[in-house]
Amino acid sequence: MEPVPTGPQHEPSPGARPLGITDARAAAENIRSMFDTIAPTYDRANHLLSFGLDRLWWSRSAGAVRSILQRPEAVVLDLCCGTGDMTLALYRHRPHPGAPILAADFSHPMLSRALPKFSGRNVVPIEADALQLPLADSSVDLVTFAFGFRNLSSYPAGLSELHRVLRPGGQIAILECNQPEGLVGSLYNLYFQRILPTIGGWISRDRSAYTYLPHSVARFPQPAKMKQLILEAGFTDPTWTSYTFGTAGLYRAVCS
Repeated sequence: MEPVPTGPQHEPSPGARPLGITDARAAAENIRSMFDTIAPTYDRANHLLSFGLDRLWWSRSAGAVRSILQRPEAVVLDLCCGTGDMTLALYRHRPHPGAPILAADFSHPMLSRALPKFSGRNVVPIEADALQLPLADSSVDLVTFAFGFRNLSSYPAGLSELHRVLRPGGQIAILECNQPEGLVGSLYNLYFQRILPTIGGWISRDRSAYTYLPHSVARFPQPAKMKQLILEAGFTDPTWTSYTFGTAGLYRAVCS
């Protein structure tokens, strides 16, 4: 079994790599299959394993970009929308009438779980890969992610695709897990690597999916490196706002 890095000093991967997989295409297919499998229990597991903090993080992230959300004409894209909870957090700030929120995910079962939540709301679901979006250049004002960017098989390619679809002056808002340091980091590792896979596996009946989760966070770039990748993709003014002792946080930047 491939060892899991346990601290913030590791060299970050250029993209998500499930255990034992080194090829980007195979990684993407493996991750898609994993999310297809855990879709029926995804909401229950997320709320339980995060102690309900996921709702707070979605709400706080949506509030951070409400100045864009409140513009009726703004085109908003929620990528890797999963079962739609972040989309709904964004929707609470949208005026009526206004342009619909576009909610995209590459897992059909996950998107199917979101559809009842979108019913009666001005949300357009799209089954699409975040690395190959069916959208025109410079057509979007805001792109959000909630715990999905980390699962892209190439972070630079993902940022490049976001830059392509955003209008100049458009923004990204990427909510992601983070590997904290110090005592918090030690406690985080104990929970994430030993307790979470057991509980997540019990709920979903797929322990491998919840073994992948801490592995993916450990491999994800730390904030300084992630902000550098954002700059290299052509964005300006990248920031990272820490949530809950650095266990999660919001990346924001402007498309130049």
